[in-house]
Amino acid sequence: MSRRLAEVARKVGVSEATVSRVLNEKPGVSETTRNAVLTALDVLGYERPSSLRGERARLVGLVLPELQNPIFPAFAEVVSGALAQNGYTPVLCTQTTGGISEADYVDLLLSQRVSGVVFSGGAYAETDASHEHYDRLTELGLPFVFVNALAEGLDVATVSCDDAVAMEQALVHLHQLGHTQIGLILGPKDHVPSQRKYQAALRWGAANGVDFNGNRVIHSLYSLEAGQVAATRLLQKTDATAFVCASDLLALGAIRAVRRAGLSVPADVSVVGYDDSALMNAVEPPLTTIRQPIETMGRMVVELLLRQIGEDSATRDEFLFEPELVVRGSTAPMRTRSARKRE
Repeated sequence: MSRRLAEVARKVGVSEATVSRVLNEKPGVSETTRNAVLTALDVLGYERPSSLRGERARLVGLVLPELQNPIFPAFAEVVSGALAQNGYTPVLCTQTTGGISEADYVDLLLSQRVSGVVFSGGAYAETDASHEHYDRLTELGLPFVFVNALAEGLDVATVSCDDAVAMEQALVHLHQLGHTQIGLILGPKDHVPSQRKYQAALRWGAANGVDFNGNRVIHSLYSLEAGQVAATRLLQKTDATAFVCASDLLALGAIRAVRRAGLSVPADVSVVGYDDSALMNAVEPPLTTIRQPIETMGRMVVELLLRQIGEDSATRDEFLFEPELVVRGSTAPMRTRSARKRE
């Protein structure tokens, strides 16, 4: 207790005696100081006395890694709409490079007494990242849900698109078009969805005689520029006639790299993306991609969260949703390098 009093007092900038008066509901403390002490309790992860807990606000934190990738605003729209239909207001928290971290946002949301949190594309999907802020939410009993794959050791309700099925759909499509020299452009090595896609590629390749050796796989950041760099390296080091990319932005970068190498998509190199985010049918050529069922996934996320908020014995399982191959103009039957040169 004395340690808790000292930490809260330092956080607020008041004496331990003042903190004690607040916790014991004694008079002589201003409302501003009282609220500051209670907020500090939440931020530091201490349980409020039962008489001071009150009702949580009908707010739900929606923590996203970025908004530049169109898939995240699309997901936020679905979740926000479903929350609003159930009387909850989303609090959008977008991470920035060198700015507010996911853990910082957890502190902020706790201070706002949110009823729950939805995490999409966060540290939970990175095996090398710190997961302490999730442990803290679990200790406080605050409901939260993850979207798309979680690191081993975390036991949280999760809604995911099936990465293994997505990779198999892309590879089967390319293989049917005659492609056997296929390059993979994936996210970082510690990123669980990319790990799942890679393992699925290895299994499928072993069964179909397609080799995904080190030269054919590049791990990168999720951006158009990173996709361009990765595809350029694959074109220089391999005879790949097709690329499977872990996001639509990576795929757009790959298309740019192919063009700058003096080749064309899909005549020389076929490209498959992942997400089917906004406007992928309007780029040139329209992108063949794997569609995540964002609408149904988003509604499942809200359902799982509301079950927890309602103190239902909510499952901690991972729910896998089936992706869909959307064939457009960025894939075509394979032509050999020699055929290209003759033309």
